[in-house]
Amino acid sequence: MLLTSLACGLVAEAERQHYNVTLAILTVAGTAYALQQTMVIPALPTLQHDLHTTTTWVTWVLTVLLLVASVSTPIIGKLGDQYGKEQLLVISLALFFVGCAGAAAAWNIWSLIFFRAFQGLGAAVFPLSFGIIRDEFPREKVGVGIGLISAVFGVGGGLGIVLSGLIVDHLSWRWLFILGAIPVAIAAVLVDRFVPESPIKTPSRVDFLGAVLLSAGLICLLLALTEGESWGWTSARVGGLFAGAAVFVALWVVAELRVPEPMVDMHVFVQRQVLFTNICALITGFAMFGTFVLIPNFVETPRGLASDTARLVHYGFDATATKAGLYLLPSSFTLFFAGPAAGVIGRRIGSKWPLAAGMLLSGISAGMLALWNTETWQILAALAVLGIGVGFAFAAMATLITEAVRPTETGIATGMNTVMRTVGGVIGGEVGAAILSAHLIGGTDVPAARGYEVAFAIAAVAALIGVVFAVLVTPTRERLVVAAETSD
Repeated sequence: MLLTSLACGLVAEAERQHYNVTLAILTVAGTAYALQQTMVIPALPTLQHDLHTTTTWVTWVLTVLLLVASVSTPIIGKLGDQYGKEQLLVISLALFFVGCAGAAAAWNIWSLIFFRAFQGLGAAVFPLSFGIIRDEFPREKVGVGIGLISAVFGVGGGLGIVLSGLIVDHLSWRWLFILGAIPVAIAAVLVDRFVPESPIKTPSRVDFLGAVLLSAGLICLLLALTEGESWGWTSARVGGLFAGAAVFVALWVVAELRVPEPMVDMHVFVQRQVLFTNICALITGFAMFGTFVLIPNFVETPRGLASDTARLVHYGFDATATKAGLYLLPSSFTLFFAGPAAGVIGRRIGSKWPLAAGMLLSGISAGMLALWNTETWQILAALAVLGIGVGFAFAAMATLITEAVRPTETGIATGMNTVMRTVGGVIGGEVGAAILSAHLIGGTDVPAARGYEVAFAIAAVAALIGVVFAVLVTPTRERLVVAAETSD
């Protein structure tokens, strides 16, 4: 009996040694989601024309994914902590596949929005993957693994815009979702077949009250942010949504402090390392999207044409959608290598330093764009620096969170960090759009170069402020001891 048990244990241990296979599969899953998050952005004008809808409703093709992702990510992350991360990852990918297939077959704007909501459930890939890496990988490999998956988020987003331009220019927009469904299906099968289920679980009841209150607060907040410009920032609807968000979040905090088995342990989330890392996530999302999403519009702007309006435009490169996507390739390339490098550096000197360096480089990149933007090489150089900064920051934040919480809290903790980054990104995108709207060339609806420069400068200042929070992330000695003990 003893020999049988020992043999079973050795077999199980042997099955868990191939962590690089697990990492490759998780990379495929993360890439599939990251591509779908951004591929629709260049295609929005085409979708509006083909589906006979308005600008407001076609924007919801992007907005609904952000809403569902922000609401579902912490909830699915928590369920993964309770019932098994591998099991919830397969379910999340299956729902994501349904969203891709349905979007490819969408017959009107409403069906497309509905299936894009399903796609938002795929965002749970990242917190679940971080949890699997922490549970399954050798301790010295955790930082590099998390860094690679974190890099995939940014790399996939950049490649999504590049591929979208090629697909929209040469194929139907439906191929955005058809091609997106293929890696999702492959990832789901591979996860189910090869990724082992984590033995680390939290047997507890689902906190439905906390989930509902958090969902309501995030929906109100993101809806106000995404619709503020079209509805009017001082309108009653936007004001009511912001007020509703504040009320629901306050009620959520109160509920989490009182329920016996909360969705989120507030005592952990106000702990220094977690709190400051989440603040950095908010700032990183703001700075990245405040820079990243403006570049395609900037380089696509025509310069030197014969019309009266165009003579006033002294910036831009008259790029096509495909060429605009290619401008983002340097950031995707450097980001891919920066993520794992941050893991190696963090293991040696602590992850707060790659985080601080990432915030600093992101600020320098945005500053470069604000000051030097008249030549193609200047844009490419700035975006290469941005890729390093974002890669360092993303990887370091995920590592800091997993180090600071118990293994049974990894899914919900990294899920909330992803939410903070998403909220920061939405704020950054909306602030950038508002700045461009406030700086138009007289008598036209074309943004002035000054508008872009101001937006880039604000992103730079935000990132530099983030450096301060990153340096203050340093955990207490006692917490480091606890983290080391729980990782062994």
